[in-house]
Amino acid sequence: MTQKAFKYRFYPTPDQESLLRRTLGCTRLVYNRALTARTEAWYERQERVGYNQTSSLLTDWKKQDELDFLNDVSSVPLQQGLRHLQTAFSNFFAGRAQYPNFKKKRNGGSAEFTKAAFKWRDGKLFLAKSLEPLNIRWSRAIPESAEPSTVTVKLSPSGRWTVSLLVDVEIRPLPGSPNVVGIDLGITSLLALSTGVHVANPKGFKAKRAKLRIAEKALSRKQNVSNNRYKARLKVAKVHAEISDARQDFLHKLTTRLVRENQTIAVEDLAVKNMMKNRKLALSISDASWGELVRQLEYKCDWYGRTLVKIDRWFPSSKRCGNCGHIVDRLPLNVREWDCPKCGIRHDRDINAAQNILAAGLAVKVCGANVRPDRHKSDGSCYEAEISRK
Repeated sequence: MTQKAFKYRFYPTPDQESLLRRTLGCTRLVYNRALTARTEAWYERQERVGYNQTSSLLTDWKKQDELDFLNDVSSVPLQQGLRHLQTAFSNFFAGRAQYPNFKKKRNGGSAEFTKAAFKWRDGKLFLAKSLEPLNIRWSRAIPESAEPSTVTVKLSPSGRWTVSLLVDVEIRPLPGSPNVVGIDLGITSLLALSTGVHVANPKGFKAKRAKLRIAEKALSRKQNVSNNRYKARLKVAKVHAEISDARQDFLHKLTTRLVRENQTIAVEDLAVKNMMKNRKLALSISDASWGELVRQLEYKCDWYGRTLVKIDRWFPSSKRCGNCGHIVDRLPLNVREWDCPKCGIRHDRDINAAQNILAAGLAVKVCGANVRPDRHKSDGSCYEAEISRK
């Protein structure tokens, strides 16, 4: 069984929206107060405060007169907020994330409900302290006899309400396919496949950039803490939501097609975070969403019984001739086609790189090893592959 999240839009009634906004506000307040308590405890007393201590603090806060409103909402989202804060600190101490930030009202927010705080009855969802089911727009049905284990309600900065249902489902692997493909990620072409196909980059941000600029200029002219500024901020948030939705829709369709058509997929293990430090390319790289594309390929290959192979980022896929193995010393980014000085064959830079990635990926799959080039200086001959067992 695999846990899978089904996300839907819903339209709350006025009473439901009031309750949900209070729940989000209380969850945000508890999270921020717990973060403040943990930060002050460390800087003032060099004391580490964990989840158990913050849970005791929450009990004390509910007894205070000025925080009595915390009792008006379900306690489950508040406790889940403290657990999420504990996870954020665990990621920080492990070096996987930065220090936790305070939650802000303008960013919307989310509240997580476990089984004790909701009811699933006849395909309808009832949240705690609400007598009416959520008016969910069922864009797709969840599997029969499946019941949500966790429900997450989210309010986006654009004012959109969404609910995510986490259910246990059995995902059947796809039938085997003889196809294999290597993928070279790019900016002009989002993907170049070893089959010779280029997938165009839709450039979702660039398509909406003019509209976003107009909305942001209108926002900058509004006075702080005014109703007009609130309306202008919503317009900016809606443009950002359009960009994100278009990008996610394209990536999901593309990755699903790649996984369905190919048994083995080889990609480069790119350091996207480091590449974003290039100011000239940062905007284009972030718009291409390479990290999200590879992430989707990873979990979809795991779901459907496919194999995803990551090639070492230092593997010279672009500089290597796919015909004779010759490696050129330099290949600037503006050179999109080049002739091999040894065998004379002409290469499309991206297609040649994708074919080399596929060849290296198949070698990794067979040998169970990592292919990495030697560190010696190129003399125009083919690098020997250094194969090291994991």
